[in-house]
Amino acid sequence: MRSTTQLYATQLYTNQSSQQSKRNFSIRKLITAQFMVAQGLLLMVCLLSWNMAHAYDNNYLVGQGIHDVTGPAAEVGLMGYANPDQKSAGIHFRQWSRAFIIVDPQTGKRIVFSSVDAGILPQSVFQGVMKKLQGKFGDLYTERNVVLSATHTHAAVGGQSHYALYDITILGFIEEAYEALVNGIVTSIEEAHYNLKPGYILVNRGDLTNASYNRSLEAYENNPPVERNHYNSNIEKPMTVLKFVQQGNKEIGMISWFATHPNAMGKDEKLLSGDNKGHASYLFEKKLKGSDYQSSDSFVAAFAISNAGDMSPNVNPDDEGRGPTSDRYENVRIIGERQYQKALELYNSANEQLVGSIDFRHRYVDFSETQISGDFTNGTAQTTCVAALGEAFAAGTEDGRGPDLFKEGSTEANPFFQFIGSMIVAPSQEDLDCHAPKAVLIAQGKTSPYPWSPEVLPLTLQKIGQLGVLAVPAEFTIMSGRRLMETVNNVLASELDYSVVAALSNSYSGYVTTKEEYDLQHYEGGSTHFGPWTLAAYQQSFYQLAEDMLPANQTPDDDITPIPFPSQEPTPRDLTGETVNFQTGVVHDQAPVFKSIGDVVQNANSSYQKGQTVTVKFWSGHPKNNLRTQGTFMKVQRLVNGQWQTVANDNDWETKFQWQRIDGFWGTSHAILHWTIPEDAPSGTYRLKHYGDQKKPWTGKIVGYTGTSRSFIVN
Repeated sequence: MRSTTQLYATQLYTNQSSQQSKRNFSIRKLITAQFMVAQGLLLMVCLLSWNMAHAYDNNYLVGQGIHDVTGPAAEVGLMGYANPDQKSAGIHFRQWSRAFIIVDPQTGKRIVFSSVDAGILPQSVFQGVMKKLQGKFGDLYTERNVVLSATHTHAAVGGQSHYALYDITILGFIEEAYEALVNGIVTSIEEAHYNLKPGYILVNRGDLTNASYNRSLEAYENNPPVERNHYNSNIEKPMTVLKFVQQGNKEIGMISWFATHPNAMGKDEKLLSGDNKGHASYLFEKKLKGSDYQSSDSFVAAFAISNAGDMSPNVNPDDEGRGPTSDRYENVRIIGERQYQKALELYNSANEQLVGSIDFRHRYVDFSETQISGDFTNGTAQTTCVAALGEAFAAGTEDGRGPDLFKEGSTEANPFFQFIGSMIVAPSQEDLDCHAPKAVLIAQGKTSPYPWSPEVLPLTLQKIGQLGVLAVPAEFTIMSGRRLMETVNNVLASELDYSVVAALSNSYSGYVTTKEEYDLQHYEGGSTHFGPWTLAAYQQSFYQLAEDMLPANQTPDDDITPIPFPSQEPTPRDLTGETVNFQTGVVHDQAPVFKSIGDVVQNANSSYQKGQTVTVKFWSGHPKNNLRTQGTFMKVQRLVNGQWQTVANDNDWETKFQWQRIDGFWGTSHAILHWTIPEDAPSGTYRLKHYGDQKKPWTGKIVGYTGTSRSFIVN
């Protein structure tokens, strides 16, 4: 390098008249050149170091999949508020199953995690998915390594459970809703399987403070002060994000776990929606990554729920449980955007790779009779109880009150309510003592021929490198989730740096609170099925799952002695074929005399300004005739070079598809299409188009139809 630089300097200055000047100048240039070379070497070292720091090994196989799970968009009860009058009447935007598969190529072990836009994930759906996956893949995907986690949107239809408690307000089991959920989940997992390629996962964590509030603050503050001071927050602030990348630096997806309820739509709205978590996914998938939701390898962004039992997005509880505004749809947008923005920040700044083994442990536990070591209770061995709900359950929450007859904090049993409950099933004195101080309203675990809610529940612990995913079939309050994670982290301290609670997974069994929260019997405590020591039973169970995951010859560094799992693992019952339905199907669809299905009832105006809403109404068929899975009930089309191009459908934020029954006897109904014109929409000529299906009178034949509005100008 030195001789080359000298030669370069000599050749450059051979025309200098003074030899001394030439030497001096050459020396100066030599020094300058050497300095530049040193700078270059330093830059190369820095770049090499940066590349080495950010060159990630393709240490896993990763794949992603997404599929439509939207249920019947008309006349089926929504799952969340148990409001019999809240029945589906259209679509705000569609609901999806978002699946990820991760495989350890060293051992062949694999796990599935699917976040599903659903109110709950009933055990019946988990069982149905497992049967179909076994038919497709044999023993590759089983109940041991698959986690299906509902986002808990309260704007999804119910009726998919085999247990009566969750179907009562829906008027029974709804086959169409069940099939939509099961088939959509299976297809999303199937897509993820065929998308598997070498890749890696980055993890990041940060705090989000303006997307939740503690709706059960009095119960939370009954937890020990030292514990509350340790966490120093009555909301669960951390958001955990995984970034999935395949070989060639192809970004394929992300998962965000964050504790807030997707119930901003409220108990009166009737449009199906993914609520705030669904909107956050939409912003990431379509607005950021350009997904069309049709390609088999679309980017998938799952905004999963964690320990959000007492976390509400309705941050202005004085406004009838709404917030930040009094507009339900605006609240969905705001809270969804806040989750999206934080997840994007964490996604873009993620640089820690998940490394290490893929592993999982699974166990069925009968929570109606679990014996618990004093290490997890108050120092004395305890037991769980047969499932029962308290009067506080019927009171509802701050953002979804029940009948005025019931109040949160009820610990004194009301004789009238006790009489009504005993007409269904009478709890024994032993049951009452076990659940105390809960004022038992109904002991749904004692009904016959089957309990009204499941008691044999699936627990799964997944390990993805240094991340632990604790899949639980219930809604955990933030403190109960913190205690559960702490239990697992203490056992797997050498293995895990991060942990998350994946709530509402693989089954559903109400809430789980801490013992201290349970004692105050707010809504969450009244909804804790198996008594005051339910959380302790979960902690003991997950302790053993974590212990079994420790490397060989390693034991927990503590003096805890759990009561072992029973030698015979219980089996959950399969109630397929045992359900009932009290809801009539579609009889027929008709339009008035001299009209046809698909005809316009209310047409568009001739022109609109951006920001205005276009509304068009059609005579329609019943949406139950065809759920339009992976399709749409409406399109917004723009005329471009003589061709109509679709710019939005019923999955887009700016559209709403409504269905309205006009006359049940005559079978008449309206489809109402709304399009709020975005401010950045190109000026031009547009139209709205409706797609539906009619059930013909007499023959019962179902035929498709379309309806089209007049063309209109957008200025």
